[in-house]
Formats: sequence, C-alpha cells, structure tokens
Amino acid sequence: MIRHLSSQNSKRSVRWQTIRHAIRYNRNMKPIQKKPEMQKVTVMLPRELVERAKRVSRLGLTPAIRRGLEAVAATEAYETLRQHRGKERFSISIAELRGK
Repeated sequence: MIRHLSSQNSKRSVRWQTIRHAIRYNRNMKPIQKKPEMQKVTVMLPRELVERAKRVSRLGLTPAIRRGLEAVAATEAYETLRQHRGKERFSISIAELRGK
C-alpha cells in the first residue's frame, strides 16, 4: 500500500527534520560547559550568624555561605592592590582625567 503525504503531513515532516537538525547541531557543535566541581561540607555555625547573613544578603543559606567564601578568597587580591596604592605612575593627571 502506497501512502501519499498531504501538505499538512509534509509540513510536519519538515518541521520535525528542522527540530532534529537543531538537536544534533546543539549536541555536536556547541561547546559543552562543564559544571564546576562541587564539594559537600558539613559546618557547625551559630544560628544567629546564619540568620543575620541571610537577612543582610537577602540570599538563601548556600548562596550566602558561597558569597562569604568568595570574599575570603578575594582578600589576597585586595591585599596586593592595597600594597600598590599610591605607587603607580600614570601618564595622565587626575585633573586631565576629570576634564579640567
């Protein structure tokens, strides 16, 4: 038995071919972004400190702790910048930067 495709079935077929192509393209051609490696930890913290950090940051527990750890990790960069304060020479003065 031979079946003839109606124009509606033909349109569906073309649409599914387009979708299949898009899925194959996304799977094969786009770079895969790796998730950062995570480490699960158990930490005993004072309840008041946790509640205050969540309230001030307006974040949940995990994002608040993550933000705190990122701040601690960034202190080395802040110290390096602080050591260079006032020691760098620029070819343009502050007055010129401000347009005066």
